[in-house]
Amino acid sequence: MAKRVKVPCNFEILTCIKLRTRSEAVRMGEVNYMREEDVKLDAVRARFSNVLKRHSELAERLSRDSDKSIFERLQREFEAARASQTQELTLEGEQWNDGLLATIRERVHMEAERKAMQIPGDTTQLPIPFHEKITYKVGNKIICCLDGARIGIQYETSFAGESCDLYHCVLESKSFLEKMTVLEHTVPFFLPIREAENEFLSSNAMSFTDHVGDLLQAYVDRREQVRLIKELYGNQIGELYHSLPYHMIEFVLEDFDSKVTVSLRYADLISTLPTGVSVLAWPMHQSKKSSDTIALSQKGNGVGSHPIPARLTYAENALRTMSLPEAYAEIVLNLSQALQDMFPHTSST
Repeated sequence: MAKRVKVPCNFEILTCIKLRTRSEAVRMGEVNYMREEDVKLDAVRARFSNVLKRHSELAERLSRDSDKSIFERLQREFEAARASQTQELTLEGEQWNDGLLATIRERVHMEAERKAMQIPGDTTQLPIPFHEKITYKVGNKIICCLDGARIGIQYETSFAGESCDLYHCVLESKSFLEKMTVLEHTVPFFLPIREAENEFLSSNAMSFTDHVGDLLQAYVDRREQVRLIKELYGNQIGELYHSLPYHMIEFVLEDFDSKVTVSLRYADLISTLPTGVSVLAWPMHQSKKSSDTIALSQKGNGVGSHPIPARLTYAENALRTMSLPEAYAEIVLNLSQALQDMFPHTSST
């Protein structure tokens, strides 16, 4: 009896053709997948970089414009208060305490009451005793009495021994028995002065004053560190992102045989050295033999063709213990050799 030969139907033929075509497409897709993915990632990164840049510029402009008139007015008040002072005292150690702030607070209320008792044009009233106008200097803070029962604090920030920005904070209370509150300030909006007011001011005015000074000085320090590396090494930095208070900083080095990414996180807003540090290197230029070997090994393990990054521990240690410009110089000095040791098959560009 002759064997029956099953002739495939048109549906089966079409199915086989579709499966074969799909299989070939998948194989071809594997070749170009990573390249297309890289192109898409580069496009997304470029758009994201542009958004961050525009956001940073807008935030800076809004902050500067909204605070400008307040800053100029308060600066004039502080200059007038210092010009009319009868004495300026520099406080050190235990001379700076809550008792002194209580004295200053009592003084501004007495001055407000004295002015309220005066009747303009009345020459029959008895003379009111003169009160000294004392300005106090505590570290980077100038504390003085302002009109209207207000206490003014001016913060002088610096970087590398050079003066930077001035900031102001004005405290007031309705009476000597009521708690003080922040009336106005020129502290950048992204620094948590209101949180500091709620946490410290009602119970410890000295701690509040010092904490705000620490916030401002640390912010200026982090900002100036980033500005300095951009000024000194901008030709080596391909991308640089940072948060408004500079407590998250990321940048990329592309002027080497490998792409190096640096990510910094600060534990809090009064830190000037990062606590979370990550420095990773990707080999960008490899010999074909090395690339093929790595690709085959990764494919056999079910891994894509992207090279695996390596951590630069010496760079991470430098960033944890030095200021950013100093650490950057240390990293770059040893980077070429470190990359050659980690990626011996990398070809020079």
